[in-house]
Amino acid sequence: MKIYDAADFGRAVRSFRKAKGYTQIADLSGCSLMFVSNLERGKETAELGKALAVLATIGVDVRADARGGAK
Repeated sequence: MKIYDAADFGRAVRSFRKAKGYTQIADLSGCSLMFVSNLERGKETAELGKALAVLATIGVDVRADARGGAK
């Protein structure tokens, strides 16, 4: 899944969370319910460290690749 902005990131988090069957991940990730809600809605001010904690909680890895085949 390619992510170009905060909205794409939020949709990806929500999609992965639902696919795994998780409903309440705030406590598990150490983040507030408001943070998780804002993250899934694509709020651009979400903290990267917390966002990565949410992804780790639902078992999703993050990878960055260079565009156009650059290494």
